[in-house]
Parts: sequence; C-alpha cells; structure tokens
Amino acid sequence: MELWVLIAIGAAFFQNVRSALQKHLKGRLSTTGATFSRFIFAAPLAMGMLSALVLLGGYALPTPNLQFAGFAVLGGVSQITATALLVHLFGLRNFAVGTTFSKTETVQAALFGVVVLSDAITPMAGVALIVSLIGVAMISSTNGLRGGIFNRGALIGIASGTAFAVSGISYRGASLSLDSGDFLIRASFTLACVLVFQTVIMLVWLAWKDAPQIGRVLKSWRVSMWVGIAGGIASLGWFSAMTLQNAAYVKAVGQVELLFSFAVSVLVFKERSSGREVGGILLVSLGILLLLLWK
Repeated sequence: MELWVLIAIGAAFFQNVRSALQKHLKGRLSTTGATFSRFIFAAPLAMGMLSALVLLGGYALPTPNLQFAGFAVLGGVSQITATALLVHLFGLRNFAVGTTFSKTETVQAALFGVVVLSDAITPMAGVALIVSLIGVAMISSTNGLRGGIFNRGALIGIASGTAFAVSGISYRGASLSLDSGDFLIRASFTLACVLVFQTVIMLVWLAWKDAPQIGRVLKSWRVSMWVGIAGGIASLGWFSAMTLQNAAYVKAVGQVELLFSFAVSVLVFKERSSGREVGGILLVSLGILLLLLWK
C-alpha cells in the first residue's frame, strides 16, 4: 500500500476524533468557541514538531514566497469557515450524517484541483465521484426535512464541503510552492504557518465579537486540548499526503472517516440512522473505493 494512502487513513481517524470532541464541546461552547479550540491547542504542537525536525532532524526550513503566503491564507480562512459550518451542522443532524455532508469536499476538491492546480481526473474517476454524490443526495432528503437536497442542513453541509475543498487545494498549492525540502518538512512548515495564522485570526475575532468564549475555551482545556492535538495530527497527515498526491484522491481515501463517524455516532452518541441514511453512507463509501480502483 502506498505511503500517502496510509497517511490519509491515519489523518481521517484523528479528524474523526477531533470532530467527536468538538460535538461534545458544542454543548459548553458556542460554534465559534468550539472552532477556536481546534486551532489554539494545535498551534504549539505544530511549532514543536517543526522545531524538532530542524533542531534534531537536521532539516532546513523552506523559504516561503508570495504564492505560498496566498495559498496559506486562503486555506486557513477556508478551513476556519468549514470547521465552523461543520460544528453548527452537528446541532442540526446526527454526527454520522453531518460528517457525510462535509465529505462532498472530495468531488469539489477534484473540480478545484483541475482548475487551480491542473490536477488530472480520469473519466472513470468522475463516475466514482458521481456515485458519491448520489449517496449524499439520499442522505440529505431524510429525517423529514423539507426542501429535499436543498434543505438547510444539506446546504450547510455542502458549504462546509466547499470550504474544506478550497482549504485542501490551497494547502497542496502552498506546500508545492516551496522550493526545497521533502514532503515532511514542507508539510510541517505549511501546517505551523497556517495554524499560527488561524489562531491569531480567531483570537482577534473572538476578542471583538465574543470575548467570554476565550475564557470558556481555556477553562474546558481538558477536552479542548485533545481537540487541538487530534486536529493537529490530522492536519499534518492531510498536508503530508497532499504533498505526495492529488488532493482529490487523498480526500477520497479520507472518506474512510465515514465508517469511523458511523461507529462513533452509534456507540458514543447513541444516535440512530435511518435505512436511507445508511444506504447513502454506503454509496458514498462505494464511490470512494471505485475512485481508488479507477484513479
């Protein structure tokens, strides 16, 4: 099995852990506060890992450029937006369904990758992506919500997927724009820069709009810390895998998170999914497998 596949599976696992913890925090914090917890505790971890690579591993820091800065800022803002929408969605739909909606990012990442980075997608891979979309449509029209695939939960989930897709393509672009280093130092450098930027931006926003949330995030550090750690490990995995491979394929493998989220939904949150939702999740998963086989 290729290295990027193993890295993507690991990233999906830790991302699911992070999302589950954020859903748990949603009862204590606002959507913005729960989103902030994702970044404030991950930034020191990323900086520590980068320092270890330089001081102990003998790596040289890559030299950033304007293209790197542009991709990093776009990716950072997009990820903040995507995470906030996903946390909000958890209050509207169950955990597994909310996570599945956000996974429309795979299809969108494929399209953005072709347009922005000239990544290639084969016709058969396009068929696999359509299979996943049908699964998303099945899920979105359940639970008696009005509006079919255009109900509020569906639109928020798809918007989250769009923002995640933009962030994924942007991070791949940022990492590839660095002119030196192997995939690990490029990914670690990109991650550290982005997380510091995201932490500062969210800190300023909360200080302006909802200052009490800063204290609540810090008071809930026993859970928030693990949100940051799990999110930081997941991000390092995504950044590393997307430095090695087309972002759409990395995100496709990452859809294994759906299986993790379904297990958490049933076993941890005691939520129940309808037969149609289960069928939709299986179709999305089938689309992932076909994409890997036909890529």
